Amino acid sequence: MTAWVPPDAVGRRILCDTEYATVRYVGSVPPTAGIWLGVEWDDPQRGKHDGTYEGTRYYKCRHPKGGSFIRPNKANFGVDFLTAVKDRYGLNAEQNEAENILIFGKKTVEFVGMDSIAEQQRQVQLNQLVDISVRECAVSDAGQKEEIGRTCTNIRHINLSKNLISSWETVTAIASQVQNLETLNVSANKMKFPSTSTSLSSVLSNLRILALNQTDITWTEVLLCAPGWPALEELYLTSNNISVLERPDNVLHTLKLLDLSDNQLLDGNQLHRIAHLPRLEQLILRNAGISSIHFPDAGFGCKTKMFPSLQRLAINDNQISQWSSINELDKLPSLRALQCHNNPLMDTEKNPETLRQLIIAKISQLEVLNKSEILPSERKGAELDYRKVFGNDWLAAGGNWNPDKNKPSEEFLAAHPRYPALCLKYGAPEEGELKGRQPLTLKNQLLTLTIKCPEKPEQQPVEKKLPESMTVQKVKGLLYRLLKIPGSELKLSYESSKLEGKEVELDNDLKPLQFYSIENGDCVLVRW
Repeated sequence: MTAWVPPDAVGRRILCDTEYATVRYVGSVPPTAGIWLGVEWDDPQRGKHDGTYEGTRYYKCRHPKGGSFIRPNKANFGVDFLTAVKDRYGLNAEQNEAENILIFGKKTVEFVGMDSIAEQQRQVQLNQLVDISVRECAVSDAGQKEEIGRTCTNIRHINLSKNLISSWETVTAIASQVQNLETLNVSANKMKFPSTSTSLSSVLSNLRILALNQTDITWTEVLLCAPGWPALEELYLTSNNISVLERPDNVLHTLKLLDLSDNQLLDGNQLHRIAHLPRLEQLILRNAGISSIHFPDAGFGCKTKMFPSLQRLAINDNQISQWSSINELDKLPSLRALQCHNNPLMDTEKNPETLRQLIIAKISQLEVLNKSEILPSERKGAELDYRKVFGNDWLAAGGNWNPDKNKPSEEFLAAHPRYPALCLKYGAPEEGELKGRQPLTLKNQLLTLTIKCPEKPEQQPVEKKLPESMTVQKVKGLLYRLLKIPGSELKLSYESSKLEGKEVELDNDLKPLQFYSIENGDCVLVRW
């Protein structure tokens, strides 16, 4: 700690005990004597006022109780990058003089030149560092010009999070000296960013991953800095109060991952402005205030030109309440993985398994839902069930088994845009399938099934009535008693007249028969 106040103190970040703050004022505060620092605390509960004292405004705070005055000797303005690295990794220059002294009998001998040897050793050790973390080490500046480049030639990854960095200029002063820098984390540094496009002298040409979480950066500032990241592949921007996006022009075209979580976007249409990033494969939008998703350039059953490379999307913890947003996701041409839990939509179905099946049926190319793989048999069961459950709605809306008369209404197609594709895939639901169709939640509906052993012709077929809620595991138990074959050795599948020539494997012991859309009259095939 020091009573010295740097000339550029206003706007600088400081540490006071364990609390972080930004200096907003330097000067006197009558009637007291001496110099005071007017600070705005990161934690407003630490403050006392908004920068006004005894009726005089000295500075402004965003929070009415976010400010305080402290003496300069209470403020830690931080250290340069290399000092922090040496302290963190035990390479600082301070040595106990006793280390250079040996005693022979009654004679004391001092080794001359040991300091220079130790310094050479420190340089070698610094040059060996590849991955450096100086998180919470009070780093505030780059230090002597080009010193980092001379002493830390092998650095690839730097963690500078939660320090006292006040401006993006300081970040580039450090990072631009590291020629092969690939990963940079400067999160939790409340800093000032450029208001005009950055010069190419600060280009971080090899940077692949950049974390700017909790830095108060705006999207406009991101685009102004982006020319300096020509090879960037991953950009993390969580918790920055970003509400409005703009279309990137000639920047961020190498980006594969973008994380905008915990930013309350103005509306779902903001996504259209980043929809043409050509290589974006993963978009993370957790808790982003999104209530709807819409791709207006594509109609029912068509693919959008937006997000052409997007494979993984996270929209959990948002305000999505309508199935229409899930329907829209089927328009994304490359989508393979979706996270969508903790949205109001998830409360529309009491049975989570039913909810999962509906989402699977609505998004044709999805392979992973909420981090759980979708097996081919699960997809088939979900799509067949969807086709049956909404079959009567399809008929009522103008659907027909005769292709010439099949003209479902626009309203039906808006609610079920994949329904025509499912009918093409499996055939339109037959009248017998739809008569007396009972709700998905109905338990213990009895199915009349024929049990056959195709590889054991001497075994006569057996007809059994089984509840559709019965699990595959329990069916195996029943067959063990019937056939005297251990259940662990049984392999089950079924065939239906609706799926002529095809067998559906019952491959999950924990799933009920209804999961596989087995119906009255179907045949269960048993092998061992």
